[in-house]
Amino acid sequence: MLDVHHHEEMPQPVDSPIGYFLKRAMLTTRAHVGAKLRPLGLTLPQYICMHMLHRNPGMSNAELAREAFVTRQAMNSVLHELEKMGVVARPATAAAGRVLPATLTDRGEELLAQALPHVWAAEDEVLAALSTTERNELKRLLACIVSPALLPDADTDD
Repeated sequence: MLDVHHHEEMPQPVDSPIGYFLKRAMLTTRAHVGAKLRPLGLTLPQYICMHMLHRNPGMSNAELAREAFVTRQAMNSVLHELEKMGVVARPATAAAGRVLPATLTDRGEELLAQALPHVWAAEDEVLAALSTTERNELKRLLACIVSPALLPDADTDD
């Protein structure tokens, strides 16, 4: 009989589907990053949202949701919490249509700067078994998988 409570400790055969390994890597990374962000009062979805707004200020809820691969409702909840924390600001009313552009406040930029070393530390923990060369190769290979042709709104004529 298979003991399902200890399945995480069992090494997985190399011939397992690649999706299995990708999912496990994502879950492992999510757990490590979440644990590092928790003392700062942040969740991983909140950090991701803040990071996207730092790189692209003024994104709408729909744009953030699309980029984060979550529903608009889920992203709206994240944005609402970040607004309550005083790290994200959105206008009370939309200038045109229903789009409310979100931006990081000064407090948001400060919190993001505090969070970044924690995120890097978590990544280092997850990738501790890999050399710098192997880490770079892993990123290169993953970038090949995440081809622009596979992403929404991509030009597929190439």
